[in-house]
Amino acid sequence: MSPEECLYTKEHEWIHVEKDVATIGISDYAAGELGDIVYLELPEPGSSVSQMDPIGTIEAVKTVADLFSPVSGEILEVNGDVAANPEIVNKDPYEEGWFIKIKMSDPGELDVLFDYEEYKEYLGEQEADEHDDDIQEEEDE
Repeated sequence: MSPEECLYTKEHEWIHVEKDVATIGISDYAAGELGDIVYLELPEPGSSVSQMDPIGTIEAVKTVADLFSPVSGEILEVNGDVAANPEIVNKDPYEEGWFIKIKMSDPGELDVLFDYEEYKEYLGEQEADEHDDDIQEEEDE
């Protein structure tokens, strides 16, 4: 799948929906910001999750971050390849680097997510905010 086919959260998770099954991962932007990913902790299949519940942890050389579920439902499948070889996420976040598949319980939750164009705009706003923070820090010195 391509990034254009996905929806996105403000926390940089992507979601691709086919009927009532959502595949979830992190965006290439998030993978790049995290740096080399060295460990993933993912939930067990059969677990129930609610929208924006933590569903795991991603550890990179630079930091550790929580992963959040963009939708509510039951976890159907966990990508064992990416759990065993987390560097796949850096190489191919949208194809081989997906994390979990969820059977959605409320497709209406998709309405609050960004489409690709909205996500690109959001990233631009975030980078502008970071630039403004850098300028403020320089002025404070």
